[in-house]
Amino acid sequence: MSRSNFAIVGRDWGRVEGKGRVVKKLRLRPIILILFAVLTVPVVVAIVAINYIANDRTARANAHELVERFRGEALQNIQNTFDPIKSLVRSAAEVGKASPGFYGDNGSLPYLLTILRHSDRMVAMYVGQEDGSFRQARRLDADGGVEGDRAPAGTRFALRWMPPLDVDGRRLDNFAYLDDTGQLLGQATRATGYDPRIRPWYRQTVEAGGLHITDPTVFAIFDLIGFTVSAPYHEGDRLLGVAAVDITLDGLSDYLAENRISPGTRSYILDHGGRVIANSEGARTYATRDGQLEIRHVTSLEEELPAIAFSARPRDGSDRLYTFRHEGREYVATLSTLKPEFGKRWQLFIVTPIHEFTAALEKNNIRLLALGLGALVLQILIIWVFSGVVSKPLERLAMKVSALQEPGRNDSPPLDSSIREVAVLSRAVETLDKTVRSFAAFVPWGLVRQLVDSERKLELGGQSRFLTIFFSDLESFSTLSEELPSRELMLRVSAYLETVTRAVNREAGTIDKFIGDGVMAFWGAPNLLEDHAWHACVAAMRIQREMVAVNERWTGKDDRPLNVRIGIHSDAVLVGNVGSAERMSYTVMGDGVNVAARLEGINKVYGTRVCISHSVFKEAGDRLLVRPIEDVAVKGRRTTIPIYELLGVRGADAELEPDERAVTLAEMTRRAYSALVAGDKEAALRHYREVLASFPEDTVAKRMIASVEANMQDAAARPPAC
Repeated sequence: MSRSNFAIVGRDWGRVEGKGRVVKKLRLRPIILILFAVLTVPVVVAIVAINYIANDRTARANAHELVERFRGEALQNIQNTFDPIKSLVRSAAEVGKASPGFYGDNGSLPYLLTILRHSDRMVAMYVGQEDGSFRQARRLDADGGVEGDRAPAGTRFALRWMPPLDVDGRRLDNFAYLDDTGQLLGQATRATGYDPRIRPWYRQTVEAGGLHITDPTVFAIFDLIGFTVSAPYHEGDRLLGVAAVDITLDGLSDYLAENRISPGTRSYILDHGGRVIANSEGARTYATRDGQLEIRHVTSLEEELPAIAFSARPRDGSDRLYTFRHEGREYVATLSTLKPEFGKRWQLFIVTPIHEFTAALEKNNIRLLALGLGALVLQILIIWVFSGVVSKPLERLAMKVSALQEPGRNDSPPLDSSIREVAVLSRAVETLDKTVRSFAAFVPWGLVRQLVDSERKLELGGQSRFLTIFFSDLESFSTLSEELPSRELMLRVSAYLETVTRAVNREAGTIDKFIGDGVMAFWGAPNLLEDHAWHACVAAMRIQREMVAVNERWTGKDDRPLNVRIGIHSDAVLVGNVGSAERMSYTVMGDGVNVAARLEGINKVYGTRVCISHSVFKEAGDRLLVRPIEDVAVKGRRTTIPIYELLGVRGADAELEPDERAVTLAEMTRRAYSALVAGDKEAALRHYREVLASFPEDTVAKRMIASVEANMQDAAARPPAC
C-alpha cells in the first residue's frame, strides 16, 4: 500500500508526505478563489487606499490651516480686547499727572464711573494716592454689596471714597449706591483700616515704574477670574498715586466658546505657570485650597484630555502644531505665547480632534470600500458556486481517503457522481476503505496507521524494546463452558472480551491476540509510551472494576460470576512482524512474555486477581498499592522472582483509588513478608495469622500460613547436622 495512494486533506490545506518531507498543497476550490482574490483584491485595496490617503491629507491640512487661522485671530483678539483698557488706565494716570489735585476730590468719581462704563469686562476703576486717599467706581452684582454692607435693591454701581487719615488717625470708608441710570439709591459710611499704599497692586506698580498687569486672581464677589491693570503718575520725580482697573476674563471664555474650530475643540488661555484663566467650556477653573480660592493648573482639570495634550507639548518652547493620541483618537494641538508688548506671558492653548475634520471623508471612504467589497463578494460567490461543481466531489473523496487513518471516522455514504471519472474513483475508495477496516480487525490499529503513514511495505522482522506485557484469563472457564448453553456462554465471554479491549484501548495499549478466553496485550509498541507499566496496571484495575457491572447483568439468573485473572510483567522483548511473506502477525516474543503468562496462572495458586512482577512495581513506583506474596520460580528461569498482588492504583480515576481496607491489608502483609524474608518464621507466621484474623477470606494469608507451617515441620523432622 504505497504512500502515494493517500492525500491527507485538512479544512483548507492538503498535506502530502513522502521521503521525509511534508508538502502543503491548497485544495482545488480555495486555489481558484485565491487566484481570483490575488488578481482582484489588490486593485480594490489600492483604489480605496489612494483615495483614503488623499482625503486624509486634505483633511489634515484643512485642520492645521483652521487651527493656525484661529490661533492668529484669537491672539489678535486678546490683544485688541485689552489694548483699549490699558489705554484708559494710561489716560487716567495722565489726568492725575496733569491735575495733581484731581483725584483728591470727589469730583473725580463721575470720571472713574465713565471709564468703568466703557467695558463690561471692567469690574472696578480706582485711584490710590500717596497721601492714603482712595477713590473707586465699581460694579455690583445683583443684590450684592461692598465690604459686607448690603446695597439697596436695584444697585448696579457703587462709588467709594476714603480721605486721608484724620488728626485722630482714623479713616472713613464712604459708599454711594447708584442704579443703571446713575440715580443715587443710598449711602453708607464706616470706619476702615484700608490703605491702598500697602496693597499688592499699588506696590507692584510702583516697583514696575510703569504700566503693570498683575497675575490672574479670583474676584470672589463676582465668582470670576480676573486681573488688575495699573499705571503710576508723578509730579516731576515725586510719586502722586496709582490708577488701576480690575478686569474679568469671562468675556474671553465666551469668545473661545463662540469661535470653536469644531464641536470637539478645546481652547484655553493659560497664565505663564499653566493655570487656566479662560476656557471654551465655561467650566469653573478654580477651587478652594486651605481656605483660599486658587486657580487650577491645566493638568488638574476634571477632563483628562487637556492634561495629556499639555504633557505632549514640544519641550523646545516653540509654538508649532503637534499631534498626539488619546483613547484611540488623534488630536492636533498648539501652545502659543502672546506677544511681549501685551505685558504678560499668557498662552493660548488649542486642542482639536482630527477625526472631526476627517469624519465626512471617512464616510465616503467607507461607502467606497463597501461598494468595492460588495462587488468583490458577489464575484467570489459566483466563482465559489462554479468551482464547487468541479471541486466538491473530489474534495469529498479526498476526505474519505484521509479518514482511512482514523477508526470510525469514515461513516459518510458512498459518493454518487454524474461525472464518470469521479464515480469510478469513488467505488475504488469504498473498496479500499472496507479492506483497511477489515485488516485493522486482525492487527493493532497503531500498526495499520504506521503502514498508512510510511512508504515501506509490510516486512518480516522486529526490534528489541522494553515493554509491559499483559495476560488475562477467565477463572474456571472449562467448568463454566460445561454449565452454560453455547449462545449464553458466547454472550458472556464477548462481554468480558469487550471490557478488556475497551480498557486496554483506553490506556493506549495494543491487543496482540485472543487465545480462547484469554487476552494478550502489551504497552509501548508500536507507538512509544511513557509509564507503560502504570498504564497496564490501570487497565487491569479498570477491568476488575467494570467486570463487577458485567456480572451484575446475570445476577438475577443465579449464574456464577466471571472472575478475571491478570498477570503483568515488564521486560525487554522482541516486537515486530513474524510469520511468512504470505501471512504474518505483529506480536511480541521473548522470556518476558512467558513470565507474564506465568504470572496470570499464579493467580490460581494464591487466589488473587491481579499479579505483577517486581519489574512492573519498580517501573510504576509509589502510584501502585501492592502487597508482596513471595519469590516464585518461573519455568525456564534458574532464579526466582518476587511477585505482588495489585490492590489499587493512584493518580487515575477516583474509583480506582485504594480504600483504607486495601491499604491496611497491604501494610499487614508487608510486615509478615518482611519477617519471612528475614528468616523469622515464627514472626512471619504470627503476622500472617493477624492478617487472617482481620481478613478471614484472604487466600494469600491462608496459603502462606500453610507454606510456613510446612517448612517449619520439615525443618523439625530433619535430623540435626553432625
